[in-house]
Amino acid sequence: MYLLIGLIVVVGSIFTGYTLAHGQWGILFQPAEFIIILGCGLGAFFGSQTKYTFGLIMKSLKHLFADPGSSKARYLETLALLYALFTKMHREGVISIESDVEKPESSAIFSKYPSISKDTKLVYFIGDTLRVYLTTGDPADIDSLMDVDMDTMREEGMLPAHSVTHMAESLPGMGIVACVLGVVLAMSKITEPPDVLGHYIGAALVGTFFGILCCYGLFGPMGSKLENYVSEEHFYFNAVKEAVAAAIRGSTPLIAVEYGRRAIPYPFRPSFPEMEEKVRSS
Repeated sequence: MYLLIGLIVVVGSIFTGYTLAHGQWGILFQPAEFIIILGCGLGAFFGSQTKYTFGLIMKSLKHLFADPGSSKARYLETLALLYALFTKMHREGVISIESDVEKPESSAIFSKYPSISKDTKLVYFIGDTLRVYLTTGDPADIDSLMDVDMDTMREEGMLPAHSVTHMAESLPGMGIVACVLGVVLAMSKITEPPDVLGHYIGAALVGTFFGILCCYGLFGPMGSKLENYVSEEHFYFNAVKEAVAAAIRGSTPLIAVEYGRRAIPYPFRPSFPEMEEKVRSS
């Protein structure tokens, strides 16, 4: 939604400013230059991909006009789910949650929070971590294991963002390529009257304009949006990690989820009374 609004503002600003300056819109319509710039940019972009990275990019396109859904309610639901797991561990022993982490789809705890448990990546993150602890009984390396998992998710999520950003950064150069070709064409018309020659030179300069516009006004914001999406999800998983790590270290369920609450970004962080009321009433 924000990306769409931003693109509308970019296009609207150009349209308004150029119109107020009494610009002629016909001169900006140069299909040949658009084909050169976008074709070269997309061709270079595609050529730099592997099957793996291209698949990631295709999957990430849905994030361009979506939002990670971060909210106080989402964090509270997640903390409530974790509190339920930790309470069962605390009262009945670690082995009591074996069925919950082995088969989360049939777990009464996970089923109680469908909006959270439908996030399979999160469910596996929690389940795999607790499964290792169940198997080894050793909390020593759990923090490091979760860090490795989160770093991998973050790096993987950043690959599409970096690819789109790199393509955006190439477009001003492709615009110069189109502009130079336009100047070459204009030079072949050097004997034409000034108004004709001016038209060709203006058309050539449209290539530079369009390349810079696509970089900073179109594809650049797309790359930044994908980066922000990944960063916001990283905050979410970090809060889960802090809570799980505390529970495995032996903290009481309430203290464990308090660790998680403290890792939540301030705009979404519930107060301690809000969290306590939520976890105890769920």
